[in-house]
Amino acid sequence: TTRDLGWWYWVVTVGLLSANLLGWATAVYLAMALCTIQIVHVIWLTREVTAFPVQVRVLYVGLLAAGLWGPLQWIHWVQLIGTSARVLVGYCFLARVLSLASWNRRQPLSWDLVVRTFFSGQTVIPSCGTAFQQLWLERVQR
Repeated sequence: TTRDLGWWYWVVTVGLLSANLLGWATAVYLAMALCTIQIVHVIWLTREVTAFPVQVRVLYVGLLAAGLWGPLQWIHWVQLIGTSARVLVGYCFLARVLSLASWNRRQPLSWDLVVRTFFSGQTVIPSCGTAFQQLWLERVQR
């Protein structure tokens, strides 16, 4: 995993989610604020409100909000596990799920596509940190 700004956003999010699950209730709101900053930042970088990395972050904030409701608090545990996987090994389950949405794929939904999406080393859609890497490369090349 390249240690780009997107990676650091997720590292801080893991810390905030952990703090929330250990009892610091304010931490989840800080995580939501950080993710909202990410959304704005990615829109600024990509110049597209519908860009794939924006979709991932919007859904992530939505899941954080859903987990605030008592019966759905378990969602924050799932997010902690998933975000930790994203940080540690670069596997983003949420991005892979979103890549299967009809507006993000160019081929028909099939069992083979689902298996390849979840079990391949890389996905067809670029990682969530790609927007940050592109900006860095543009600055270096200037």
